[in-house]
Amino acid sequence: MSEKSVFPIPDLSSVPRHIAIIMDGNGRWAKKRFLPRVAGHVKGVESVRKMVEACVRRQIAFLTVFAFSSENWRRPVEEVSFLMELFVTSLEREALNLHANNIRLKVVGDLSGLNEKLQATILRAEQKTENNTSLTLTVCANYGGQWDIMQAMKKLMDAHSGQSTFTPEQLRPYLSMAYAPDPDLFIRTGGEQRISNFLLWQLAYTELYFTEAFWPDFGEDALDAAIRSFQTRERRFGRTSEQLTA
Repeated sequence: MSEKSVFPIPDLSSVPRHIAIIMDGNGRWAKKRFLPRVAGHVKGVESVRKMVEACVRRQIAFLTVFAFSSENWRRPVEEVSFLMELFVTSLEREALNLHANNIRLKVVGDLSGLNEKLQATILRAEQKTENNTSLTLTVCANYGGQWDIMQAMKKLMDAHSGQSTFTPEQLRPYLSMAYAPDPDLFIRTGGEQRISNFLLWQLAYTELYFTEAFWPDFGEDALDAAIRSFQTRERRFGRTSEQLTA
């Protein structure tokens, strides 16, 4: 079996090309301050804006954030409704700013499950920024890693009717983030140490970083700490340490 058929080795750099983040802890951040949970979500949007700016300054090409999972529909109806409206207003407000700063926006997930107003807002924002080249910001909404793999498999089988054996390379183009390299660094804020059905396929060889900081408190210094941790990792992709230095 060839090395390529096992897993393609990405171009390695001391600075991650692609960072993926589970932005956890908004509600707990608000509770700690005796505020309603929704106040934490509003503050969390501000943190996304600052993180985008920080990634641009560090020449990180791709930033992917988990905004709303397919499991988050289980939250209280009032909170879900607020999150959907916050998503609309944030997209409407930030699209011009993203475009002015040459940032491309992509939203991935089962968008058919979102309301029509939100779907239309997403489409307008994506179209406005589609030719930008500074940073690709991907927002995962109504997204689940298992859903992603299943929808990719369905598309693959539809495209290759009658075929029953496939390779990982054949599936990759049908994943929702086929336009981006797999993340180099995964960050989860809020103290939990799991990936919660986020980018299950894409995180196969990603370096994982967990922090106790709630998302609204995760700023540039915290990002730099995560990157420094990443820089200490030896990324072998099945090879030995000796092979890396040969």
